[in-house]
Amino acid sequence: MVLSPAAPAAACIPELDEAYEVCRVETERWAKTFYLGTLLMPPVKRRAIWAIYVWCRRTDELMDSPEAQALPVAELSERLDLWEARTRELFSGKIRDGLDRVMADVLERYPQPLMPYLEMIEGQRMDLAKHRYADFNELYQYCFRVAGTVGLMTQEVMGLDRAYTTAPWSERPDTSDAAVALGIANQLTNILRDVGEDRGRGRIYLPQEDLQRFNYSEDELLAGTLNDNWRALMRFQVQRAREWFARSEAGVRWLAPDARWPVWASLRLYRGILDAIERLNYDVFNHRAYVPKAGKLLDLPVSYLMAQSR
Repeated sequence: MVLSPAAPAAACIPELDEAYEVCRVETERWAKTFYLGTLLMPPVKRRAIWAIYVWCRRTDELMDSPEAQALPVAELSERLDLWEARTRELFSGKIRDGLDRVMADVLERYPQPLMPYLEMIEGQRMDLAKHRYADFNELYQYCFRVAGTVGLMTQEVMGLDRAYTTAPWSERPDTSDAAVALGIANQLTNILRDVGEDRGRGRIYLPQEDLQRFNYSEDELLAGTLNDNWRALMRFQVQRAREWFARSEAGVRWLAPDARWPVWASLRLYRGILDAIERLNYDVFNHRAYVPKAGKLLDLPVSYLMAQSR
C-alpha cells in the first residue's frame, strides 16, 4: 500500500527497532536478490540499507503502484510535489512516521546530501510525460536519476577502507563514479528484464536510435515479435549493461572490508539476470528472467573470494 505524502502525521510513531523491522520485511519481500546481499553486512549497515531501499520504493510507488496507474497526470504530479516537500522536511529533522524515523537515524549515522533524493523524485517526474528516449544520452539521465542516485545514497553507508580514511583528503578515492555506474547497470538490467511489462504501460525505454539501428520497429516491440533483429538488438543492450557493471567493479576495492563482500555479491547476482535473459534467447515478452535461489547461494563463495582481493 502506498502511503500518501499528504497523509497527516501518525498519532503514534513506532519505536526505532520496530520501524527498522518493517523495512527489513519489505525489503525481503520485494527485493530478494538485493536482500540476500544486505544480510552479508554488519547489522547497523544492513538496517540503513533497508531504510534507504524502502524510501526509494515509496518514491517509485507514487508513480508505479496499481493505485497510481489509475490516477490522472495532474494528481501524480501533485503527489510528487508533496513527497518532495516532505523529503526536504525530513532532511531538516521533521518526523511523521516510522520511515521518517529510520531515515533520520540513517542520516545521523551516515550524513549525506539531499541532492540524490531530489534527483530520484525528478526521475519519477520524467515518467509523467516521457515514455520514449531518443538515444542513450537521454536514457542515461533517466537511469542516473532513478538508480544511479541509489549509489550516491548508499556510498556513505558502505564506507571506505581504513587505509583510505586515514590518508590525506587529496589521496582518498572518490567512489561516486563507481557507485553511480552500479546503479546505471542495475537499471539497464531492469529495463531489459521488464520490456514486456513496460510496453503494457505504453513505455519503451530502449533508445529509439537503437531500434532503428537494428531495424526493429516499435510496433514489433509492442506486439512482442521475436526475430533475429530483436535478438541482435538485445545482445547489444546486454553488452552495454555489462560494460556498466564492469565500470562499477573498479570502486569495490576501495570500500570498507565489511561492505566489499555484499557489494560484490549484489553486483554479481544482479548481473546474473543478464545471463538469464540470454538463456531465454531474449524472450522477455513471455518469460521473466531471474537467478534461481540455488545459483545465488553457489555464487556467494565466489563473491567472498573476490572481496578478499584488492
